[in-house]
Amino acid sequence: MGVDITGILPTLYEHFTFQGIESGLSDAQSDFKLNSKPLKIFSGALHYFRVHPLYWRDRLKKYRAAGLNCVETYVPWNIHEPEDGSFDFGEDPDRNDFSLFLDLVQFLKIAQEEDLFVILRPGPYICAEWEFGGLPSWLLRHEDLKVRTSDSKFLFYVERYFKKLLALVEPLQFTKGGSIIAVQIENEYGNVKEDDKPIDIAYLEALKDIIKKNGIVELLFTSDTPTQGFHGALPGVLATANCDKDCGLELARLESYQPTKPLMVMEYWTGWFDHYSEKHHIQTVEQFYANLSDILMGHASFNLYMMHGGTNWGFLNGANICGATDDNSGFQPDTSSYDYHAPLAENGDYTDKYVQLQQLTAEYNELCISQPAPPEPTFREIYPEIDIIGELSLDDLIKQAQHVIQSEKLLPMEKLDINNNSGQSYGYIVYRKENIDIQAGSTLKIEGHVCDTVIVLINGKLVSNVFNSEEDLNGFGYWRAKDSLLNLGSENYQSATLDLVVENFGRVNYGKLYQFNQHKGLWQGNVLINDRIVSDWKIIPLEFKKKWNQTLTDWKTPTFLNGPRLYRAVLTIDSEPQDTYIDFKGWNKGVVIVNGFVLSRYFKIGPQQSAFLPAPFLKEGDNEILMFEHLVPGTFIDFCGNPYFQTMGDGRILRTLLC
Repeated sequence: MGVDITGILPTLYEHFTFQGIESGLSDAQSDFKLNSKPLKIFSGALHYFRVHPLYWRDRLKKYRAAGLNCVETYVPWNIHEPEDGSFDFGEDPDRNDFSLFLDLVQFLKIAQEEDLFVILRPGPYICAEWEFGGLPSWLLRHEDLKVRTSDSKFLFYVERYFKKLLALVEPLQFTKGGSIIAVQIENEYGNVKEDDKPIDIAYLEALKDIIKKNGIVELLFTSDTPTQGFHGALPGVLATANCDKDCGLELARLESYQPTKPLMVMEYWTGWFDHYSEKHHIQTVEQFYANLSDILMGHASFNLYMMHGGTNWGFLNGANICGATDDNSGFQPDTSSYDYHAPLAENGDYTDKYVQLQQLTAEYNELCISQPAPPEPTFREIYPEIDIIGELSLDDLIKQAQHVIQSEKLLPMEKLDINNNSGQSYGYIVYRKENIDIQAGSTLKIEGHVCDTVIVLINGKLVSNVFNSEEDLNGFGYWRAKDSLLNLGSENYQSATLDLVVENFGRVNYGKLYQFNQHKGLWQGNVLINDRIVSDWKIIPLEFKKKWNQTLTDWKTPTFLNGPRLYRAVLTIDSEPQDTYIDFKGWNKGVVIVNGFVLSRYFKIGPQQSAFLPAPFLKEGDNEILMFEHLVPGTFIDFCGNPYFQTMGDGRILRTLLC
């Protein structure tokens, strides 16, 4: 894949810092200059929060060996400030399950050690197919707060967060001896433009001022798709392009907008992400080569989005809205896998695109610097299948729940007074009505749309339908149906317990501003039985946080009955753990938890049918693997060595019905 000529030629940093640092990245001419030396940026996106930190260095080595000279990353606000006013940049693993991934300073330093510059995209909104576009869900507790605007209430929280974040990265700017050469203002803000409304340029100006006030001196820029206009651009700030095809046209539009500035494609989309129910997206090697060649022949710099996708761990996948609605009917949740069909696969494997990238960077590279050889490929273990040995029913889980809230009316997750008055961000919310009489043939109605899926039980027994086909997404239990109805069966119940288990399947990360009202749970209307409103609820959040997962007790012998249950198995490893995949065949819908950490969602509709399990999540000895199954369980957990993708039906039902 390449020849290691390190030690003969100068490194990237040696080339650009020889005789000292006097200036940063400049766009004052038609080509970039860094410290007054020409630089064509060959960059690739790597989201540190989507890759296990023990693999950061391996992935960055592979970037440099591909001929890249830069790595780009977003910064997700929601996991760096998981509770209102509580910040975590890798120092709080006891309180935040994702603290492991959050040492941004360490990531930036490793990038420099691996001879890469850094493009930093701090948001506050990042899109990224990440839950709520990186915005903290506790913002939704403020009904009059308008996200992504110059609203003073929103900017108060942004400025407080940026003060913490930028204080950490300020010393790591290139002109101060660090790795950061450029910083983005917001993200694709032009996409919020509505035909009849002006865009909030005051918001972008406010962000620019906040960034500068906190010591950022490197080049600032914005990014949008030029053929859609430059509504998200700012006077005097470099505009960059996003595209996956017709990149020559996009660059021509960009050049006409700012004819004296360098050309840069900030996002060349090397593949695409998957929604549940769609076919797995691919971009062929031939398409990749042709598109990147167009960019390079246009004398432009580039950033590959993605170079390496990684994983939407736990509950942190984002979602789209198909169409112009804001009622959740067009909801399109993203898969946990963020493979993106990128040059480096989700598991870190080299692909044919990687080889093509090496060839193109070698052809167009203008720097006489050293380039390391690629690291050796990694290999995976296919562990033997393991049997389910324990089970907890929904009632067993509720008995061990940390919070039970009494409420006359239904409340969304975000309005629960838990987590230091920051509400519930992720997981499930159970609405329980006790001591209710239900006549045979009764009809349950949920007004509005469910956010996002619901399972109904009476006295612990599943009464809603089992998912069998893609058409089921149109019916009760899912987000598409408005004022959905469920027949509760032919049995009479006296003093019964009714449970409605609602899943947050991922907050929308992209759309118009009016579509960012992303409450989860039941909140658009009432629950009725035979047209009579049900009130006086117990509300139980099931967040599946690591500490709670690891302290669950009273495991029962498995019954494998239909309905929401937590299943337990143990994987015993007698040597150093290796990467592997969990195979979801035989399971219906839910999440998998490894040694307490929520690893991935699964849903048999596809396309994702397996979950990447990095070795650092495992240990020598016994490893506890839990499956929270919504509907129909398997009886064992299997493993495989590679990902596989398969979709029920034609994979087009949502698009044909909604778009």
